[in-house]
Amino acid sequence: MNKELVVTLKDIQWRRDGKTILEQISWEVSKGQHWAILGLNGSGKTSILNLITGYQWASKGEVAVLGRKFGQTNIPELRKSIGWVSVGVDERYASRGNDTALSVVISGKYASIGLYEDVSQADRNKAEELLLELRIAHLAQQSFMKLSQGEKRRVIIARALMSQPELLILDEPCNGLDLFSREQLLETIGRLASVTGGPTLLYVTHHLEEVVPAISHALLIKEGKIVAQGDKHETLTESNLSTTFQLPVSIRWQENRPWVSFKKI
Repeated sequence: MNKELVVTLKDIQWRRDGKTILEQISWEVSKGQHWAILGLNGSGKTSILNLITGYQWASKGEVAVLGRKFGQTNIPELRKSIGWVSVGVDERYASRGNDTALSVVISGKYASIGLYEDVSQADRNKAEELLLELRIAHLAQQSFMKLSQGEKRRVIIARALMSQPELLILDEPCNGLDLFSREQLLETIGRLASVTGGPTLLYVTHHLEEVVPAISHALLIKEGKIVAQGDKHETLTESNLSTTFQLPVSIRWQENRPWVSFKKI
């Protein structure tokens, strides 16, 4: 049986201002897999995301997402099938003071910041279901700006799910959260990844302990090149991680979740 590919990057090179940012990137994500993308800041993680979403164009190589080859598909239309969660989405609401959590979620259907169209009862019902699924239904009529950082992040996840994406990108979603809020959010992401028929997840981080059990695979990036990729248990080894993070590390697995510490040099 042929595997259904969600993301295909083949022999990718990406250059900017005469500098090579990504080199020799070949990677496949199949339906049913959930991937963590790990690397230091500046390693190329966000550049890979921008290639997948068509905000950057490869200098060389081939890109296909959800079965559609770039150069032969409508990228803005494709983006409607991709959800993206990041701190930047939170910040885009920073200058708006009248959005409720519910209206933020509904806006995800239109990929807009704010609502500028009449909202159907069906859309309202769908948004309420998502807030319930993410265990924040009680926040529906609360001002988004008055929510905690963890609550905001879960609202933004609900917003990303509003368009029923086939691919969901989580770009350092725990950034800026305290320990309690982080663990709450990771529990939410774990449940989301376990839903049959749900979106494929790409979880971007430089914190190994955020690789929850539902994440099945890992991609390690260093200086724009792939260090290792594949099943998380085979990929997240001390050797591979030491290369990726440029320091000797130890790793231990606890309840199918990896934890890292640095070895004394």
